[in-house]
Amino acid sequence: QVQVMESGGGSVQAGGSLRLSCAASGYTGSSACMGWFRQAPGKEREGVARMYTIDGSSRYADSVKGRFTISRDNAKNALYLQMNSLKPEDTGMYYCAYRVPAGSWWTCGLGVNGYNAWGQGTQVTVSS
Repeated sequence: QVQVMESGGGSVQAGGSLRLSCAASGYTGSSACMGWFRQAPGKEREGVARMYTIDGSSRYADSVKGRFTISRDNAKNALYLQMNSLKPEDTGMYYCAYRVPAGSWWTCGLGVNGYNAWGQGTQVTVSS
């Protein structure tokens, strides 16, 4: 069973950068749908970025396109989210999620449903 754990959150000023990491255990490198999500206080959890390992494709929420980059390190069983040009509205708890096996590409999306392993989250706070 895959378990994931996030790290790398913190407090930064607007315009700054952070890199979030997600360590996966129990993951043998098979196909997966991997995603990053966030949840601000009083709001629903929303998808930020996802990666489909079968074809290596990535997808981003419109609000983060051009600023965030999702990547992975196969050797380390790690998933990353590089966040640049951070804005106060990026503040929230960030979660890593995996779905193993990956399933069909059209089901590997930014919706919270369909992922079967979630981390506890790491807090990101962006001040103006």
